[in-house]
Amino acid sequence: MKPHSLIRSLGEVSEPPLLQPRAALKAGAEAGRRLLATGPVSLARMGGTSIAAPSAAGWVTDFLNASYYARPRERRHLDDLRLALCVLTTSWHRRGRRLRLGDLPSFHRAFGADRFRSASPGRLGLLEREALDAGADRLLGPGFGEAYADQSRRAYGIAFESVEKRRAFAPEERLRDAALGELTPPERPPGEQDWDTYPAVPLPSAPATLELLGHTERWPDFACELGRITPVRGGGLLDQTFEIDVAAAITPRTPVFTRAYVTATRLLTRGPELDAYARELGRHVDCLPNGAAPFSVLELTTHRGHFVGRGVSRLLIFEHEGRAYLRDVGSWDPLPPHLALPYRLKGKRAQRAFWGGARPEQSVLHQVALRAGA
Repeated sequence: MKPHSLIRSLGEVSEPPLLQPRAALKAGAEAGRRLLATGPVSLARMGGTSIAAPSAAGWVTDFLNASYYARPRERRHLDDLRLALCVLTTSWHRRGRRLRLGDLPSFHRAFGADRFRSASPGRLGLLEREALDAGADRLLGPGFGEAYADQSRRAYGIAFESVEKRRAFAPEERLRDAALGELTPPERPPGEQDWDTYPAVPLPSAPATLELLGHTERWPDFACELGRITPVRGGGLLDQTFEIDVAAAITPRTPVFTRAYVTATRLLTRGPELDAYARELGRHVDCLPNGAAPFSVLELTTHRGHFVGRGVSRLLIFEHEGRAYLRDVGSWDPLPPHLALPYRLKGKRAQRAFWGGARPEQSVLHQVALRAGA
């Protein structure tokens, strides 16, 4: 999904100036132009997300900045970020198309005034939770806040007006603008691939975590500072395709949304086949402590245009000394030049943070663990 749009480097948040409507329009247009003018065509096609076009990058980033990233760290709460993301995704769903430049005025009418009513200079231009809730109700109707808080109506990152509308929703709607290419598993033999794994995240329970992951409509609830993962098909884990939303910083003050796709191509649970799979993994990377028992593994295979090229990410749940853990084990073909340089400069550190190697608010796996224990 992997740094989010406002991450300049691991642990350092870029705080661009809060944009007025005209400035946001100009920044979004320039950022979109620069994205499409640089890099291989396959990467340019990934600009924006399936819910927001590159032209909306300026004002969407400003909205997320005001809702979360520009706050002092002690006043940031991940649920405020998730709420802001839900406002954007619900707006996309209600409009039936990607958000674009022309949607800025409606957001400004809903949220703009509250951003400048605070008497505290340190909060000027920000959206505190009360203002975020009020603006969301103005934009999407007075029932939005109640729908957001209702897990039976919140799914796929959207707050639905009723349970019936949630059930009627087809997540394949995101595929209208998905730029979904073919699967790109590694072509090199395992011994010639690049391998990496990340710190294991403690879990409250292996069975509870696997059950939670099987509810793919809830994956946007795991959103962290560095991104979010959203299913684009109905059904459970196996054969599910996920959109990973991130943003590429064209410059520190004009981040541009981009995305990647992975599909769950293999799911193994406890048994001889999983044991053999884990032993084979252990030949290439140190992924299980001595005496640990694998509980499940989910393989996520990249699609064309992914940040790491041809690769596989493996979400491995294991048990060790009476505790359960979740970690990612990744492998990919050696990166081509246009991917290798950005990966060395920033991608590797951000990837490690996203999969568990940093603060919990930056790691999607930590958020999975917290939800599994709720």
